[in-house]
Amino acid sequence: MRIKATQVILLNMLCAPMAWAETPSAYDLCLLDKIKQQNGDDTIAELRKQCDLDNVTQTMAGKDKPEGNLASERYQSERETAFEPFVMTAHRLNYLLPITYSNKINEKAYEGTEWSEGLEHAEAEFQISFKVPLNYGDLMFDGDLLYFGMTLKSFWQVYADEISRPFRETNYRPEVFYVAPTAWTPFDGKTAVGFGIEHESNGQRQDLSRSWNRIYAQFYYSKQNFLVAIQPWWRIPEDKKKDPMDSDGDDNPDIEDYMGHFELTSAYKVNSFEFSFLGRENFATHKGYAEVGVTFPIWGKVRAYAQYSSGYGSSLIDYNQNQQRIGLGIAITGLL
Repeated sequence: MRIKATQVILLNMLCAPMAWAETPSAYDLCLLDKIKQQNGDDTIAELRKQCDLDNVTQTMAGKDKPEGNLASERYQSERETAFEPFVMTAHRLNYLLPITYSNKINEKAYEGTEWSEGLEHAEAEFQISFKVPLNYGDLMFDGDLLYFGMTLKSFWQVYADEISRPFRETNYRPEVFYVAPTAWTPFDGKTAVGFGIEHESNGQRQDLSRSWNRIYAQFYYSKQNFLVAIQPWWRIPEDKKKDPMDSDGDDNPDIEDYMGHFELTSAYKVNSFEFSFLGRENFATHKGYAEVGVTFPIWGKVRAYAQYSSGYGSSLIDYNQNQQRIGLGIAITGLL
């Protein structure tokens, strides 16, 4: 005879009422939650099996996990929800800055175009970034994941009514990358390593085209409310252009002189404030880029966001333009 789970639980509660006076375990709470959600056709054995599997999965995922490690908690949460319908997993920061101001507009890049005059120092900026896991279970190690990622960053001359408010620049960054947690726990923190391949371009016509391809490695370290990641890269070489208007060949052969050979990212969360830093540097040319930001909640998932940057490469079209930028707006994701 097939006895339904709800009937068995009610019988157990009547026969052993004192057991439920004790503090419920994670297994008990899981079982109660499954009972609430089940449709009446599952047996108690089936529900117990589900809770046993959940407990094993959570134990393996949280093994040796420092208490309150925000980066590890986010990583685990992403694994649990990555394949749910209607869920998009954030990659980099997603934000909208209705107002940004640059102290130096890159007018030289637009000489001879319809935008050579009329560009404004003030513009809007936004970034959309997401990632999609390509493996459901572990590939080689516990907790490792292979991702496809996409980041789109746009600069909109919304205040330049004389030139019909164009999108001055949009950068596209598709990438495929692999990340795996490691067993190394220096200073009671968590570490992970990875590698990937990335293309970045602005999709412009030949005289404004900027692009490059990179193979990179990654190292992550996190502890409690702190995260730091370093990403060195090697640029995939391209042939030299015979003519600037050729579609084939290198659009920007000196880009590494300004964008450097690595990127450093860090985040620190205190109370409701999250502070972030992004930096690049070429130690041979002494050219680089630094960006600092701060977010704090204002309503629901929406967070206020302030950003300041200085140096080369806030966008591809500006890779050789030294400028300072400041922006105010909102963010809907964070790094921690």
